[in-house]
Amino acid sequence: MYCYVDESGNTGNNLFDAAQPVLYYGLLTSKTNLDVTAEPLLKALRAKLNVERLHANELGVARLSDIAPDLGCFALKRDIRFSLYKVAKPDHAIITFFDQVFDAGLNEAVPWPHYWTPLRYVLTFKVAHLFDAETAKAAWAARQETNPAKAAQALQSICSTLLDRVPHLPDARSQELVSGALTWAAANPYEIDFGSGNKDSALQISPNLVGFQQVLQYIAIQARKQSRNVRKIVVDRQTQFNKAQAELADIYRRLRGLKQSMGPGMPEMDMTNMPDVPPTFSPGDESAGLELVDVVLWVAKRIEDGKPLSPELAQMFNAFARRGVTDEVSLAGLDRRWRFLVDLPEPEGPLPEGLAAKFEEWESDRRKAVDSC
Repeated sequence: MYCYVDESGNTGNNLFDAAQPVLYYGLLTSKTNLDVTAEPLLKALRAKLNVERLHANELGVARLSDIAPDLGCFALKRDIRFSLYKVAKPDHAIITFFDQVFDAGLNEAVPWPHYWTPLRYVLTFKVAHLFDAETAKAAWAARQETNPAKAAQALQSICSTLLDRVPHLPDARSQELVSGALTWAAANPYEIDFGSGNKDSALQISPNLVGFQQVLQYIAIQARKQSRNVRKIVVDRQTQFNKAQAELADIYRRLRGLKQSMGPGMPEMDMTNMPDVPPTFSPGDESAGLELVDVVLWVAKRIEDGKPLSPELAQMFNAFARRGVTDEVSLAGLDRRWRFLVDLPEPEGPLPEGLAAKFEEWESDRRKAVDSC
């Protein structure tokens, strides 16, 4: 299997550019090397349009529509699959705050089940409710801070702001859990380790790397479903994130074969079919596969943005996307995935004795941690 990866909406670690609130990754997977098999077609289409390369942003809807039927037929004939991954950048700032500050392994005032079971998503939305744009910006700036003392001071300030808003939460239990966790974090900021060790580690928590994680994970899923080995992963070359992408891919490669439970009711981390080849970083004008994914991703982004599209381009996109997937990192995406939790029935009868005792232990530990602040 051959894979081609491009991105759009890249603003680096600036998550609050109103003109580009979403980072998009486009992934093409093919049974053949598109740099070889797609080149004759693309060469003919370039000649038809009298251009050196097919740059979707330059060609626009009208000129791309002239070649869309040829591209769509090629996708169907070769079983080329397009998948789209999104990161809502302002939401990412809030989600990363929760993941670090409410980690039960770091914050002694967060009970184990509220981080290692689907209860974490309920708590995520409670915490997100306390944020406004300015607080999210402050949290993201602190998350990238490389000076530990400045990061600790910023975290304390953010926790203080959020604590003032805790009474806005609708139920007493949520207020108790969130206020306790924020109080403990403010009292023990160095235990939370909220900042980044250096500029390289700051890149690892960027939306670009979070989106690239999605890409690598889906490549592994596709390899397993199709019983294929990943021969090559071609990624559009750009200086800011390629090194960090290569490091992430190497970490995932070394985890190949690992299966691990993430907690009761949580998705399993399955690295069984993680790609065993490093990414190849190539200029977009030297890879037919990247040239092709650029066009399809451009069309996908127009659809996401609600912009007009010709029937020819819509049909072409369906040919590529019919066997692909769409996924996203966002609060809305988490809501769609976990909303069923609110409809679960109340347990009938008392909890098993051992489980009830464990919940009492967790709650006792939480209260002791809060009282120690």
